Amino acid sequence: MNSIKDIFKRYYTKILEKDKSKTVYDLFKWKKVDVFLKDQKSNKVLVDIKDLEFPENYSQNACDIIASKYFRKAGVPGKLGYENSMKSAANRLVNFWCQSLKDEGLINTEEDAQIFYDECVYALLNQMYAPNSPQWFNTGLKLSYGIKGTKQGNYYFDEKKGKVVECEDNYTRTQASACFILSIQDKLLGPHSISDQFITETKLFKGGSGTGSNFSSIRAKGEKLSGGGASSGLMSFLKALDRNAGAIKSGGTTRRAAKMVCLDVNHPEVLDFITWKSREEDKVRALGKMGYDMDIDGEAYETVSGQNSNNSIRFSDNFMHKVENLKNNPEGTIYLTGRVDSNFTKKEKVKDIWEAFNVSAWKCADPAPQFNDTFNAWHTCPAGEDGNVNAPYNKINSTNPCGEYAFLDDTSCNLASINIYKFYNSETSHFDIEGYLHIIHLVQLILESSIHWGQFPTKDIARKTYLFRTTGLGISNISSLFMVMGYPYDSEEARALASSLIGILTGESYYTSALMAKEIGSFNKFHINKPYMMKVIRNHSRVAGVDLKEITKDQDVQYGNEFEELNYTPLKVNHKLLENQGLDYISTQLKDSFTNALKSGEKFGYRNAQVTVLAPTGTISFAMDCGATSIEPFFSHIVYKKLSGGGFMTIMNPVINIALKKLGYNKDQIDDILEYVLEKEKVTENGFTYEKILDGKIEGAPHLRDEHLPIFDTSNKCGSGERYIAPMGHVKMVAAITPLISGAVSKTVNLPKEATVEDFKDVVLSSWKLGVKGITLYRDSSKAAQPLNTTLSDDEDIKLEDLTYKQLLNKVRELQSGIKYSKREKPIGIRTGTTHPAQIDDVKVYTTVNRRQNGEISEVYITTDREGTIITGLLNSLSKSISVMLQYHVPAQDIARMLRGQKYEPYGFVKKHPYIKYVSSISDLISKVIDIELGDFSRCEIKPENYDKETTNMNYSQVNTKQVTGERLYGSICPNCSSTRMVRNGTCMVCLDCGSTTGCS
Repeated sequence: MNSIKDIFKRYYTKILEKDKSKTVYDLFKWKKVDVFLKDQKSNKVLVDIKDLEFPENYSQNACDIIASKYFRKAGVPGKLGYENSMKSAANRLVNFWCQSLKDEGLINTEEDAQIFYDECVYALLNQMYAPNSPQWFNTGLKLSYGIKGTKQGNYYFDEKKGKVVECEDNYTRTQASACFILSIQDKLLGPHSISDQFITETKLFKGGSGTGSNFSSIRAKGEKLSGGGASSGLMSFLKALDRNAGAIKSGGTTRRAAKMVCLDVNHPEVLDFITWKSREEDKVRALGKMGYDMDIDGEAYETVSGQNSNNSIRFSDNFMHKVENLKNNPEGTIYLTGRVDSNFTKKEKVKDIWEAFNVSAWKCADPAPQFNDTFNAWHTCPAGEDGNVNAPYNKINSTNPCGEYAFLDDTSCNLASINIYKFYNSETSHFDIEGYLHIIHLVQLILESSIHWGQFPTKDIARKTYLFRTTGLGISNISSLFMVMGYPYDSEEARALASSLIGILTGESYYTSALMAKEIGSFNKFHINKPYMMKVIRNHSRVAGVDLKEITKDQDVQYGNEFEELNYTPLKVNHKLLENQGLDYISTQLKDSFTNALKSGEKFGYRNAQVTVLAPTGTISFAMDCGATSIEPFFSHIVYKKLSGGGFMTIMNPVINIALKKLGYNKDQIDDILEYVLEKEKVTENGFTYEKILDGKIEGAPHLRDEHLPIFDTSNKCGSGERYIAPMGHVKMVAAITPLISGAVSKTVNLPKEATVEDFKDVVLSSWKLGVKGITLYRDSSKAAQPLNTTLSDDEDIKLEDLTYKQLLNKVRELQSGIKYSKREKPIGIRTGTTHPAQIDDVKVYTTVNRRQNGEISEVYITTDREGTIITGLLNSLSKSISVMLQYHVPAQDIARMLRGQKYEPYGFVKKHPYIKYVSSISDLISKVIDIELGDFSRCEIKPENYDKETTNMNYSQVNTKQVTGERLYGSICPNCSSTRMVRNGTCMVCLDCGSTTGCS
């Protein structure tokens, strides 16, 4: 490939050259699909559309996600008024990109335009790549359907006028970027001020995009103001901005505001910032004990601050070296520097900051580490737009919310991801490297076209995006590739393969960018940044194994193979291992891609300042029917396949079957292994009946050899299994990839519940040493919003997750022995009871709890002073229902749990009860009364004096009880469809049912 024109070749659509009567859409078989999606909490129907058209091989889940999220719902010409076919969506997107490239001068003939169109449509329909969500939402609406939209205050750089201008409407150009980094200055009013931050963030959140900012310029609490007085401090503004983000989310969008907040480690308020979220989590748990809803969108979390951002500390190498040396110098210090007032500069012990950071991350997964000097060592444009390499504003100061886009402030990035598993032929065990390169070339042109005809939310972002033209191409589904090739995620083989394929992605993308520059010129600020950018490309090339001595021997300036201006040694690609695995052709291509990128860039420059990132790719991965997202390992071995008529069918991850076959297992052995993993029972949930897996682990499966178990390790334990990918397995994967990617990697290290603070310290320190730019750590059960987990009994330390299904059944039978639940046991004769008086607002309520002679609760009566009213009748009915349930031996604690947290009038502060001081309804009051009768005062605002003792023997309840053991935790719920199947995805979360993400991609 010597010019941009060489990209326009038919690779997947060669048949169209021979048969002119066909179009690219004729290369697929099509099916009609009904899409039905409802809110799993309220049962409200979200989407119910029939006769939609998709390629035959699309899963129901992919159809649901694309139709519900990406098809245009209104304004489309025709009888229906909405998009009803993947043909329409593909044409809308690709036609826009094609016309933009023609306008830009990168496509110069109709023949090239048709080839580009056909190849891009084919690859999109074949789920080989997908652009980020804003492209699906916005791109091509005016061009294809005449939908203009109203002015939204967006801007673009007009090359003819040489200035930024406002867009006339919303859809002639496209808002294709998901990622934004905003600057903020230490002033209250004006451009880039604190008040301006509110406006800009609001604008971006409203459009579903995410922002990242470094707030280190804001002066600390007490620092002097120019007009006299003292600043209210950084934290006061962060809390206000957090509330603003929460309000935008609550104001009608179905997606939480995505927001990254960064702070340099030398800021005077760094300790308050570090402990901010962990302190708020403590409040959530306390509120939960009082009976408040602890769901992620419940009252408890709405009450506290800091819940609408990912927080990160920017650690310097100086700080990390002192951390590394704590054993030798435990009293080491750093200066926390006043922003404008030197009187606020003070020393702080490194060990205190380090301890606070890791304890907070251990408690609630925030903040995360970002290694400032490592980010900036790989910065392609430290001269910015003015040539001042020493200016703080020309450094990489922050990332987007998910952490993968890292560049100058006030810039944006539009993303796309390649489904890398699509290029592997499991029958021949060959990776189609030529097809992979072809798609890289095409998608980089797509991303460039989206900048050319793009629009942006602020004038500065419009200008700087035009000047630097960063793009963000990534991959998805690499774990499917690992498994089918027989490589454990945590293995040298997997890391060698990942680094080489991602290295090819970056090298070939820069090569494509150089060919664009050859055709129409480099990005505007390339020349003042050329020395720094070429240094970065050379360092990439060294990691990739390119011999720089050889390729620069004929140049005026020769370069060696030693890394330039790096204070650590990056992990190099293991070419010997690739060759031993029969992947020498991948090894060769990696070197060729960076050789071409380096030579062409030196000669022509680059059209784009950055070209690759690794985003979480949640929703678009599901749209591509990927088995795993981004570079994440599999979440589990089980896939819940959605059925067109509603409901689910549980199936094994399909690549496991292929992997077992490639490992040499015969059909009967494979069937036995799958049957072991897929032992199931039928259950009905939310009106859907499906087969639920009893355990889901693969350990102990018949025939499966021990040496093959690591291949099937997942990010978490499966069922009662013990195996999972060790934390350092995640870190090493990121470390292998990072020096071969332009931006960064959005990645979470999963740690088990029993992980310690010391484990966190080890992971963070190791990440820095290995050259990771940034990473997030998440300990299972560290957030209050988690699935409910309690111990089976108060007397034994046996946990539900530690038992096999058969052991669990035996335990249940043991606990139920001698108890007949089918027979009602009515209380007879005189029985004793306790009456609880309470007054809510002006309504007096009397709850009487009666007991049998053995102390069991047998009846609950609720009365009120409002005789002859509807409320009296309802309370009588409720009393009878609860009493009958108790007489059928429904556990009282289950009844209390059922009533807990219900909200209706009257509610509020409670008078006349010694322990209960607030309820959300009469049902909530009864719940707390039953808890008290069971000896559990944890949800009461006032506790008895002796409640904190290990055991209580209280005349109040006349029952000897023991404190409840086990941590009470609550589940995250999808903000779009209310599904509880939310999983970690990079630094964000993604819904396994509807594909909604909490991030910005």
